Amino acid sequence: MRFIGVVAIIGALVATPALAKKEKKDTVVQTEAPAVRAAPPALDDKTNQWLLDLSDGGRVTILLRPDAAPLMVNRIKTLTRQHFYDGLTFHRVIDGFMAQGGDPKGDGTGGSTLPDIKAEFNYLPHVRGAVAAARAQSDDSANSQFYIVFQPRLSLDHKYTVFGRVIDGMQYVDGIERGEPPANPTRIIHAYIASDNPPAYQAAPPPAVNAGAVLGPVTLPGAGKPAAPAKAPPKPKKP
Repeated sequence: MRFIGVVAIIGALVATPALAKKEKKDTVVQTEAPAVRAAPPALDDKTNQWLLDLSDGGRVTILLRPDAAPLMVNRIKTLTRQHFYDGLTFHRVIDGFMAQGGDPKGDGTGGSTLPDIKAEFNYLPHVRGAVAAARAQSDDSANSQFYIVFQPRLSLDHKYTVFGRVIDGMQYVDGIERGEPPANPTRIIHAYIASDNPPAYQAAPPPAVNAGAVLGPVTLPGAGKPAAPAKAPPKPKKP
């Protein structure tokens, strides 16, 4: 089929000048006007700024693109305002490629309780900082998961829904822990829409430390020595 297509194209190219000349003489050829793209939001449009406070030390600002992917942008806003993303990890992070998150199960198989979204494949490219919807085999299976591109991967264009791009804090995206899954995954502490007046970035609290496990038994003044651990009972002899 590919060979036939090439032959047909060559034949069309050879015939085009004569055909065009005849049409110009006898008829007026009408062509469809190109589709007009909706205007993208301004960089400072807070209603379309998605903020991700990451556990690796800072806030990432993503400009959402409702002009190119209105369904996915609406889903992101809805889940963010439900605090769905708070505490979720980046569970699949490939160096030189992308960081994937947004799964409450943390293994790439989960999503929200909302229905999946139809594909919105568009003209936005998979350049550094692009944010797109992860999906399963079906084109129409995007839900809550997303990925952020480290380096251009234009081979994915028109196959996944790009719905935004990082405009500030890319250094924190670069700092996301690598791995499939990472040994110590980077978490989304909080996610916000900028127009909702979120607080300034606050680092995650340090993990609780079990002082007894670190320091060993603690003896209070005047309390004497700590009790010695009980000895294990003797093993029964074999018959």
